[in-house]
Amino acid sequence: MKLLPLDSPARVALAAGWLAREENYQWLDFGNGRPMATPALLHVMAQRDGHLLRLFTGARDDTPIGIVALSNIDRVFGSAYFWGATGNKSFHNRGYSTLASVRLLALGFRQLGLHSIQTWVVDHNQSARTVERLGFRLVGRLRQCHRIYGELRDRLMYDLLAGELREPAFAPRQREELTHELSPM
Repeated sequence: MKLLPLDSPARVALAAGWLAREENYQWLDFGNGRPMATPALLHVMAQRDGHLLRLFTGARDDTPIGIVALSNIDRVFGSAYFWGATGNKSFHNRGYSTLASVRLLALGFRQLGLHSIQTWVVDHNQSARTVERLGFRLVGRLRQCHRIYGELRDRLMYDLLAGELREPAFAPRQREELTHELSPM
């Protein structure tokens, strides 16, 4: 697995295409009422110090299959927000986004010197289980602030401190596929 920067128009376009799909953007919030990230927005984000966006690949080749990111990076407070999406759904639930998340979060803590990383998950989204497996702790709930299909949903707020990041155990099928990926971070 590799974490690839959004350093070319093709990579930016690929990520923007994934984030333009309703199955992905309905769970995200790019601010100011934007339901999705455009190529122009992703290009600007990739150029700024306040964001670290990475495409992640599978085990077999360098073809990107999803995106993980740290946004609103604040070096004074040592904090950031974490988000991500699997673009190629044939890799969904196979452990790649979890492994990419571990790698990106470790990079944030170790190389960027972050102390705290936050994220939120819309209630009833299976991603809540994933962030909890990574070590994130539920710290609050923002009630009825996220709209999906016209229905108001809550956002579950999580945080993770530098010493709390965990690499979750994978199911046997996932472990076999990811075995050579799980070298020390």
